[in-house]
Amino acid sequence: MAPALFPSLLDATDWSKLAPTVQRMHGEGEVLEASGTAQVDGDTHLLARLLRRILSLPEPGADQAIALTIERNGQRETWTRRFARGQMRSTLQPGDGTALRERLGPVSLHFSLHRDGHAIDWQLRRVSMLGLPLPRALCGHVLSRSGAHEGRYAFDIDTRLPGIGRLIAYRGWLEIDHVR
Repeated sequence: MAPALFPSLLDATDWSKLAPTVQRMHGEGEVLEASGTAQVDGDTHLLARLLRRILSLPEPGADQAIALTIERNGQRETWTRRFARGQMRSTLQPGDGTALRERLGPVSLHFSLHRDGHAIDWQLRRVSMLGLPLPRALCGHVLSRSGAHEGRYAFDIDTRLPGIGRLIAYRGWLEIDHVR
C-alpha cells in the first residue's frame, strides 16, 4: 500500500518533527472527520464575491463552525470543508516531483511543502486553470500554514489576487472527531 500523501511529500525526518496532531490530520485513516471554528475574511466587492461563488468558497463571517471530512484513496485526498456560510471541496494529490497539487474547481494550485518548526508551510509555486498555466503575475499570493496550537490542529490560509485583493482568508482550529 502506498504511503499517505503528505508523508510521501515531506522528508521522513521533517515528517517525524511535526506536531502529533498535524501528523494525524495529514496521515491517518481512509476517512477522517474533524470539527472546529474558523474566522473567514474576504473583500466584499462584487468581483471578489463572484469569484468566491465560482470557486465554491465560503463567504466571510466570524466564528463560523467548520466540519472537515478527508477521504483518502491512496495518494489522492478529497477535502470537504463545511463552513457555516458555505462549502469548499478540493482534491489533493502528488504534482510534479515533490509538489502537492490542489484542485479547486477549474483551478489547480501547485505547492511545495516545507516543515517550519512543528508546522507545514505550503508555498505556492504555480497556478493553472483548465490545465493551462497562468502567468505568475496573475497568481497572486497564497500564504498557507497547518500546525498545532494548544493541542489542536490549527490552520491559517490567506489568498490575495491582483485586481481583486483578499479573495479569501480563513484561520482557526479543528479537533479530530473520528478516524477510520
